[in-house]
Amino acid sequence: MRTVPASSIAAAAGDGATCTRRACVSGLLVAVAVWPAVLYAVLVLVIVAAILVVSALLGERHRGPERRIPYESGIKPAGPLPKRLSVEFYQVALFFVIFDLEAVFIFAWAVNARRLGWAGYSEIVVFVVLLFAGLVYLWKTGGLDWGAAGRRRRQLRGGRPR
Repeated sequence: MRTVPASSIAAAAGDGATCTRRACVSGLLVAVAVWPAVLYAVLVLVIVAAILVVSALLGERHRGPERRIPYESGIKPAGPLPKRLSVEFYQVALFFVIFDLEAVFIFAWAVNARRLGWAGYSEIVVFVVLLFAGLVYLWKTGGLDWGAAGRRRRQLRGGRPR
C-alpha cells in the first residue's frame, strides 16, 4: 500500500504522520461530516445557557404569599374543588386524540393516494377498519357512555357503576 503525507489536519498539527490514501480520505470525510453536528450542539448549549443567564439576571423576583396559590386565570380561588374530576373527562380527551390523529394519517394518504396505488388503498382500508373496530369496542363496552345517562344505561345493562 502506498503511503502519502498525512491529511491536512495531521499536517497542520505538525506531527509528520503518514497514512494510506484511503485512511486519509476516510478520516477527512469523518471530520467533515462530524464537525457541523458538534458545532450545532455547542451552539445550542451556548444559546440555552445565555437564555437562562439573561432570564435569571433580568427576571422579576416575587416572594409573596400569593405566589403559593394556584393560578386561576386571574380570578381569586374560591376554595378547594368540591370533588375531583371524573375519569371520563380524561377518557374523552384520549379518545379525541386517538381518533383525531387518524385524520392526520388519512390526510397524508389522501395527498399521496395516486402515487401509492392499490397497495396504499388496501393499507388505508385496513387502517380505517381497525379504527372502526376500536370505536365499536368502545361503544359496546360503554367507554363512550358517561355522565348520569351513561351510568343509568350501564346499570340497566348490569354493568358495574363507576
